[in-house]
Amino acid sequence: MNNTILSTKLSIPKARRELVIRNRLIQHLNDGMHRHLTLISAHAGFGKTTLVREWLASCNYAVAWLSLEEGDNNPNSFLTYIIAALQTLEKDLGKELLSLLRSPQPPKMEVILTSLLNEITSIPYNFILVLDDYHTIHTQPINYAMTFLLENMPSQMHLVITTREDPKFPLARLRARDQLTEVRDSDLRFTSSEAASFLNQVMNLRLSNKDIVDLVTKTEGWISGLQLAGISMSGHDDPSSFIKTFTGTHTFIMDYLVEEVLKQQSVYIQNFLLRTSILDRLCGPLCDAVMQDTPLIGQQNLEFLEKSNLFIIPLDNERRWYRYHHLFAELLKQRLLQDLDHSSENKKIDIAQLHIRASIWHEKNNYEIEAFQHAAAAGDVERAERLLLGNGTPLHFRGAIVPVIKWLETLSTEILNANPTLWVLYASVLSMSNHYNEVEPKLLAAEGALQGLEINRKTRNLVGHIAAIRAFLATVQNKVDVIVSESLIALENLSPDNLAVRTATTWKLGIAYERKGDNTKAKQAYTEVVSICNASGNKIIGILAATGLGNIQVKENFLEQAFKTYQQALKMKDDTPSSYSYRAYIGLARIYYEWNDLDASIEHIEKSIQLAKLIENVDQIITSNLLYVKTLLAKGDKDSASNILNEIKENVIQYNLEDRISEVSETEVILLLNQGKLLSAQKLAETYKTPLSQARVYLSQGDITKALNELNTFYQEVKQNGIREKVLKAMILKAVIFYTDGETEKSLELITDCLLEAKSGRFVRVFLDEGKHMERLLLKAYANRVMPEYIEFLLKAFKLEKQKFNCEEQTNMIHSQLLFETLSQRELEVLKLIGQGFSNKDISKRLFIALDTVKGHNRRIFDKLQVGRRTEAVAKAREIGLL
Repeated sequence: MNNTILSTKLSIPKARRELVIRNRLIQHLNDGMHRHLTLISAHAGFGKTTLVREWLASCNYAVAWLSLEEGDNNPNSFLTYIIAALQTLEKDLGKELLSLLRSPQPPKMEVILTSLLNEITSIPYNFILVLDDYHTIHTQPINYAMTFLLENMPSQMHLVITTREDPKFPLARLRARDQLTEVRDSDLRFTSSEAASFLNQVMNLRLSNKDIVDLVTKTEGWISGLQLAGISMSGHDDPSSFIKTFTGTHTFIMDYLVEEVLKQQSVYIQNFLLRTSILDRLCGPLCDAVMQDTPLIGQQNLEFLEKSNLFIIPLDNERRWYRYHHLFAELLKQRLLQDLDHSSENKKIDIAQLHIRASIWHEKNNYEIEAFQHAAAAGDVERAERLLLGNGTPLHFRGAIVPVIKWLETLSTEILNANPTLWVLYASVLSMSNHYNEVEPKLLAAEGALQGLEINRKTRNLVGHIAAIRAFLATVQNKVDVIVSESLIALENLSPDNLAVRTATTWKLGIAYERKGDNTKAKQAYTEVVSICNASGNKIIGILAATGLGNIQVKENFLEQAFKTYQQALKMKDDTPSSYSYRAYIGLARIYYEWNDLDASIEHIEKSIQLAKLIENVDQIITSNLLYVKTLLAKGDKDSASNILNEIKENVIQYNLEDRISEVSETEVILLLNQGKLLSAQKLAETYKTPLSQARVYLSQGDITKALNELNTFYQEVKQNGIREKVLKAMILKAVIFYTDGETEKSLELITDCLLEAKSGRFVRVFLDEGKHMERLLLKAYANRVMPEYIEFLLKAFKLEKQKFNCEEQTNMIHSQLLFETLSQRELEVLKLIGQGFSNKDISKRLFIALDTVKGHNRRIFDKLQVGRRTEAVAKAREIGLL
């Protein structure tokens, strides 16, 4: 989509000084302000826009205005202009959404609208949004989005729609809910008194009452009919005779009156009207370019037309931009076809020349989409192709997918075969609009068209682009080997200066290598993309590559490098679409978490979630929320962590994301252990076979052997795969297990290796999350002069950690952790059986130990728990999480 916002579409058309004040309709509109929607629906020329302008001038509401046109049937264009209109009220509203809409694969309209509605709720005053000429919209997704907006509209917002035909909204439902105010043809028709004011006071015709009544009867109060009749009568000495001969339906009236209007103008003005009718918007210099007049009098002509009431509407207060009344423009275009040379071939040449002139002017003034559309209308395939390709970044790469597809669909197979570039562009735009099944036939057609052509720079580029598109399809299908093979073919054939396609291809190659586990090659590919993204102009790919590189650096424990890489990714989003910057935000959030800056972590997590929701990336939402759970647990907010985890589980079920169940379960085990629910944690860990979780559960139960067995299996796997991030976590947990089991030397040896690995990345939370056991192990290591400065840094973090909780929670937590150390494995077994209701005699039999031995265990358990009987022991053990 063209990044240039046409501000004239956002300006309320200026009302003429002399108007017929329609108090009855204004009162009707005022009375309907408590409803969601005011619908002004009538045929062309009934004064819909004029009425709204008159009403707005008398009401005390803030107003956002959008004049719609055919080109706004692109959903992205529609939403872009909706946001731009609202920004005339609040300049910062929807800024991030505009960036998302300009991305290659923007989010769905409902998602954008949800976020937009949330932002609208913050507007501290009532306002009106006017959508003028909604009948130009015929795209169902837009109608669906507008229905969604109406059903969820904030109370301070009121929507006004003018249209020639009813929109495809659930109007019956809105009527039943008293949410709809309607103004129809019958309401808008001029009464005799209104017509008298219009014809005699505004148009200065001095008609008799009988003439007015006759004219109103024949036009049925149709305002444009009255206006056209008034213009035609201005040259007649006998208005009454003219009115008597004035007959016919609306269609014939329009045809007849346009003839009368045009014939009363000079030949030059007639020619000006006809030739400039190809333009959706007019300004003096553009008209000069189309007419090629000498001297340049386009602006003078437009001002003359306005003063002559020739159906021209100013679009700004400076009288620079205008448009013809839509009905008048349609009639002018029809007459243009009729009045040009009789030869159909010459007609095409003349009209095509007008479009080419318009295209040249729009290109020079940076209106790229309009320049392309006029070239396409002219049938100039070569020029349209050049404009489509842009300066290395094709128009559809910038969001203009709909007009590009629309043009390509009009081209014959012969034209496409004669120009293989168009076949390739066709495949490219289809792949970017998610029409994946239609892409390969276009690529095959392109290859067929290339057969027999000379192998040169251009044809090699096309071969490379074809391979690049196939590599893109392979990423969607997760065919790693195909991504690599097609990407290599693409890079071999693409010329060095074809940076846009080469950059995207190299990024896809990096994805493939990362999926294959070859981080070295993946980093090389990502680094290359990042280094040239500015030159290629494809900063979106630069963001994706930078975050991919940062993710690998995190896996390798290079947190400082990763932090800088993620920051670099966020800098790239300045003035560019930032849909995928959520990847950088969650990357920074992980690092902030590890550095124990929990507030900064949450801030970045929330930004990541917000962006992921906008593009409906449920997988990323889950990833961000899992980190959110860990961060909330680190802050001691177990309730919020539990609520978010429940949302995650609902998403996994709703979207059938079975591949995420294991990861979610691992986080849930951590939550359950924090809540002291050891039995539930054990069942969950055993159900989903999550190694780290199972090791933690066995450790909590005092079963050191099982904990080590489980952890060793995981450790060997991640070490073999070279995932240093997970190796470090496994080593740290293993050190804690050894320390808990009294293997002090082994634990010190391991923790030393861990500290050496972690120091350069300034790791903190990976130690803090292991709790009191780790704190005591670090104290032991500090006493042995193991990396004293780094350990002092970590011990200070432990001290601050304790201050997050209140005294009672500290006491229970510390008491529980102490008991894990002081209760022997046998005592834990006896305690568990006591909790299950077994008598001392039964415990003796089950454990094959003497009854006196059982009683001795009981005494020691009671002493350590500071209780006097079995029931108190069970209650206390459950309270602190031992049962």
